[in-house]
Amino acid sequence: MESLNRPVARLLLPGLVLIALACGLGAWILQRGPEPFVLDDWWNQALVGWRVEPLVLFSQAMNWLGGGVVGVFVVPIGGALLLVLTRRYLGALYFVAASIFSAAGVQLLKGFFGRVRPEEILVISDYGSFPSGHAANAATIAVVAAVLFPRLWVVIAGTVWFVLMAFSRTYLHAHWLSDTVGGGLVGAGMALVVASAFAVPLRAELRRRAEPVAVPA
Repeated sequence: MESLNRPVARLLLPGLVLIALACGLGAWILQRGPEPFVLDDWWNQALVGWRVEPLVLFSQAMNWLGGGVVGVFVVPIGGALLLVLTRRYLGALYFVAASIFSAAGVQLLKGFFGRVRPEEILVISDYGSFPSGHAANAATIAVVAAVLFPRLWVVIAGTVWFVLMAFSRTYLHAHWLSDTVGGGLVGAGMALVVASAFAVPLRAELRRRAEPVAVPA
């Protein structure tokens, strides 16, 4: 995750690489056919035998937070409004734009690869298992937060949020483990690519906010 003090290319190039890796993983999955990776199958079966009610409830809550109307509309719009209230207008626009591009990228890849979800799925989900939209949303939020607030604790919090979301998706058997990896690559990649377009004006906005306010004598 890059801060706004980096050149535009230092945001754009890693973003494109992450998206390319997601597409490459999807192509590998498509080439293999319906058979999951060995690691995918092992992780999925391990979670089948580790089903406890508190983790099911936690994962269902994450399912609600990370997708559907809440994840796609409420969280980005709510986050943007909070940024507007703190006069981070360009930051709000960046958050919304990154969320839109991330969601669009996920839906495009879902339709293209059309991977079948695990049979043990515990929730109702849309078509296409790869990549995970919930994981992509979480990764987008994590990168956007790190770009707008380049602090170590923000990066750590964003990473924890993504890991918990990815775990919840596999715990509900809504996705294979590799689906969450693909979602993370798409979400983070899209957030970085969009950040490269906003880098210069966002940097200017940060500088303006950092300038001391003149107090009348």
